[in-house]
Amino acid sequence: MKRRTFGKVVAGAMIAAAADLTGPAWAAGGTLKVCVSSNINTLDPAKTKIGEEYIVNFLIFSGLTELQNDGQLKPDLAESWTRTDDLKTWTFVLRNGVKWHHGRELDAEDVLATVKRILDPATASVARVNFQLIDRMEAVDPRTVRFTLKAAYAGFADLFSDRQARIVPRDKIDTLTSEPIGTGPFRFKSFKPGDRIELVKNPDYFIPAMPKLDGVVLRIIPESAGQVAALASGDVDMVWNIPFESIPQLKTNAAVTLDAVPTSTWDGIIMNSALEPFTDPKVRLAVSLAIDKAALVEFALNGFGTPTHTMIPPSHAFYNKDLKIAPDLARARALLAETKYPKGFNITIHVPAGRPTRERTGTAVREMLKPLGINVEVQRVPWDKFITDIEGKAAFFVDGFYSRPTIDTSVYPFYHSAGSWNTQLWHYKNAEMDRVLDAARASGSVEEQTKLYKEMQALSLNDPPGIVPYVINHVNAYRKAVKGFRSSPMMWLDLREVSLG
Repeated sequence: MKRRTFGKVVAGAMIAAAADLTGPAWAAGGTLKVCVSSNINTLDPAKTKIGEEYIVNFLIFSGLTELQNDGQLKPDLAESWTRTDDLKTWTFVLRNGVKWHHGRELDAEDVLATVKRILDPATASVARVNFQLIDRMEAVDPRTVRFTLKAAYAGFADLFSDRQARIVPRDKIDTLTSEPIGTGPFRFKSFKPGDRIELVKNPDYFIPAMPKLDGVVLRIIPESAGQVAALASGDVDMVWNIPFESIPQLKTNAAVTLDAVPTSTWDGIIMNSALEPFTDPKVRLAVSLAIDKAALVEFALNGFGTPTHTMIPPSHAFYNKDLKIAPDLARARALLAETKYPKGFNITIHVPAGRPTRERTGTAVREMLKPLGINVEVQRVPWDKFITDIEGKAAFFVDGFYSRPTIDTSVYPFYHSAGSWNTQLWHYKNAEMDRVLDAARASGSVEEQTKLYKEMQALSLNDPPGIVPYVINHVNAYRKAVKGFRSSPMMWLDLREVSLG
């Protein structure tokens, strides 16, 4: 069996603490209480868009494949897969006897129904662009599914490890939004919007002796001070994706462990190419050249991140080390002088309230653009309103996105003119960029891909749709009663080996 993954990210490091907190003691098993900062907008995996929703995806559902913390791909619902030498035909063999939470056995028709639904424009899944390279698919037998692609694609198996590509039961699709049924380690129990989601152990999970917990409660606590207080008092056992500003306080508590891992998750300064003043590529380039990315890492992330050109992290072999990353105000002023805004302009940058790194990024951008005569007003927008009224509609805003399983799925949806996220964010069109990305996803040669992705990064700096200033470390905080937890570079929450004791 031939397998390959190009989505490697650096494994994590542990940082721990000192002092003492009191709280309840737990026996093995038990229910883990995890704090998250945002409400869940959908329980339908194909439609999920934010980290808190991705957590639910991973706990309730399974993919055909799974991306490990070291970036390597391993079987999940598919026990094996093969590919033809031309990288166009992929065959997956499903595990035998896997049961859905409602008791029926998984079969190949479930896989086909899942992919057809993602491909349906009416579903509006951001994963649709990844699967449009499928020419045809078939159930060879109840445990075997075959995909024939329109073009060679070396990372096809990796696509099935992504968040929206969770396999769903064909006979329960209509109830996914109210009662999601999967094959994952935990079953859905209840959801109280704005408060909590309750999950219980799946006794029929296909991996023996997992999960160890009896259940999981995801508590929604938006404010960082409330999260820290809940962790300190023992009201919750863990805070997922702890805000960086809370880390110094938690370092003084011996009962709390901080677990950090580098990722390719990023925040972006979005310039909408369909709206003034960003219809002019010289304006976009001038703004880009004024941004001090290293300073942003310190100010917005408290140092918990790394400057980058695009969402390809500096730790990756495809990263273009030859490109300059420092700001260039002289060139920025010269470019702006060639536009109809030679002395600058007034503009509002929208930031999502309750997303501290993006709020601080917006504040820093305001200061960094002053030397160009660009006067920026920072407007904080409630998260729900940001998603509906700002994302893809405003001219200037700060958004953020999570690590993807491959470099192709990390960049193609954002930079290709037909990319699902591009059409929702910056509406960017560059024929040369399209050519490079199409060639990279069709190549089975790592050497050729390296060359093409380095070219892609150069193109993104010379004709930027927006700015990817940094990639972000992922930090979780948990009490000493939590055993067996390890943070994921993909930022999902793997609790299968976790116990309380």
